[in-house]
Amino acid sequence: MPTTTLTPDQLDRQAARLHDTGAWQQIVAGWDITIPEPARPVSPDRAPLPPDRYPADWRDLLSVPVDQLIADSIRALSPAPPRERPLPGRLGAILPDRLHAWRRIGQPELRPSTHLAYARQILTEWGWQNTPYRLRNARGARCICGALLTAHRLGYGSLDTVDRAGAWLIAELRSQGWTDLIGPWNRHPSRTASDALALLDATIRRASFAGH
Repeated sequence: MPTTTLTPDQLDRQAARLHDTGAWQQIVAGWDITIPEPARPVSPDRAPLPPDRYPADWRDLLSVPVDQLIADSIRALSPAPPRERPLPGRLGAILPDRLHAWRRIGQPELRPSTHLAYARQILTEWGWQNTPYRLRNARGARCICGALLTAHRLGYGSLDTVDRAGAWLIAELRSQGWTDLIGPWNRHPSRTASDALALLDATIRRASFAGH
């Protein structure tokens, strides 16, 4: 199975180009807007009810018992997904990524937020590095972009997913006031592994809330 030769620098630039497109800006615009406030109760003649006639409790608005609603919701849930395969051990961290290509066979597509969660797992289990900026160091630790690429090579998400995950990272960095790419942020002298994990956590929340 062919593997990509995409580098962290190339991924960084591709994600930035995607982030700057008009279509992507429409996606990220308003991602944090919540649903509208519930409408004020009205009487049968459609006139708003006076405050003293509001339902005393939200349960008064239900037509069936709460227990029945919970039971119906549980029955409607899809079966639990199969248990995900763990990452390869420490030896897997230092092996060439092309040796993991078999793990992509039969793997489904993922949302960017899920892909980012696997990248976070890679940084947690295999380590984070910020100098020099490359896919990994001699110990197998990755930079943020390197973790995104490694997650793809381990079978978690397509290259399109990697690009979109990178674009969400850039969107989060922009919200924090960082105007450069992911790589310069990652290799900044004051950066720490905790900073990198916190960035991924914030990006996962941002993408998840937007349905991505």
